[in-house]
Amino acid sequence: MPVVTSEPYMKPLKTKSQIRAEIDQQINQYLASGGAVNRVDSGISGNIQNTNLFSSSASFQPKQDRTPVTEAIQQIEERKKATSAATTKHTKRPRKKLITDDFGEPLRWVWVDT
Repeated sequence: MPVVTSEPYMKPLKTKSQIRAEIDQQINQYLASGGAVNRVDSGISGNIQNTNLFSSSASFQPKQDRTPVTEAIQQIEERKKATSAATTKHTKRPRKKLITDDFGEPLRWVWVDT
């Protein structure tokens, strides 16, 4: 019996040959509609200045000094300690403990104050 799932089916992925065929079809449609392809020599860039944009590091901002915040961190830590001391006074609840015999077999449960 087939298993029925509520998950949607995945779209089938295109193979490389299918993608190539689609690209070839698009190129042929473009050329058939009167489009033309200009030949561009190797080494020519679309950049107007035809320079490497990443070769000069002058465009980057200099490293800025960091502002020390040790006083603010100390104040925050002091507030944490003050609030944690006030909130740690919980009333301890009893918990259940399993009593076993010498062979590890369970005998009974007992409530134990912690």
